[in-house]
Amino acid sequence: MSTTVRAPGRVKEVTSLSNPIIKDIRLLEKKRHRDETGLFLAEGMKLVIDAMESGWTIRTLIYGKAGKGQEKVEALAARCLAQGADVLIVSEKVLGAIARRDNPQMVMGVFEQQWLPRDTIAPTGNDTWVALDRVRDPGNLGTIIRTADAAGAKGVILVGQTTDPFATETVRATMGSIFAVPLARMDEAAFIDFAGKWPGIVAGTHLKGAVDYRKPDYTREPVLLVMGNEQAGMTDELADACTTLIKIPQAGRADSLNLAIATGVCLFEIRRHALTFDGDDA
Repeated sequence: MSTTVRAPGRVKEVTSLSNPIIKDIRLLEKKRHRDETGLFLAEGMKLVIDAMESGWTIRTLIYGKAGKGQEKVEALAARCLAQGADVLIVSEKVLGAIARRDNPQMVMGVFEQQWLPRDTIAPTGNDTWVALDRVRDPGNLGTIIRTADAAGAKGVILVGQTTDPFATETVRATMGSIFAVPLARMDEAAFIDFAGKWPGIVAGTHLKGAVDYRKPDYTREPVLLVMGNEQAGMTDELADACTTLIKIPQAGRADSLNLAIATGVCLFEIRRHALTFDGDDA
């Protein structure tokens, strides 16, 4: 998160797709440009507000002309300007081109990416972290980040060559949880070293797992849940780094679960002791 004090932003009205600012924003669809700039696009007023309230730095607020005069939109624009972000008021054509879909959200924001340094991860108590080995599907990654948020996990670690969590499709799938769940990244060697120093259970899901995922005691120490690649599963090296290999029992003909589903099943079991229900008893 940036701590630099910036001068107040500027307001511009843009109607042309050839505008260089719009061209640059549209390039955020490409991973290379996101990597070079350290920026990404988030869609929707709620997501933009949630991000700002969580301390993320906004560079540019974009909204359609239909939002002019709307109290909530104008208030958000004023807040962004005060924080040094530029505000672009754009035509529907430009808004659709940036979103790359019909009926886009009226409000979008360009934010600075945030990555958690490895040496700041300090699990205590019964903290839970999720590690994903070479996850490739943006929808899976976004759903896992959202599920980690819902289950109360402390963060997600991306291992090896994974899909970009700041890709537009992934951000959409997180439904805003991208702004609530810390993300870290490591290559496989660095993660194996990290896992070797983990002060608790390192549980990996594996077809050769000998332990029912419901059997370990997840209440006494930090848990690092390691999930393998969608097609190949985790590497042998990562499996060897786990202190226990767990498996989800199945009764049907399917021999595996979708990665996001399997992660959700395991996460909610691991976090079951920490989750309470406020409704009436059944």
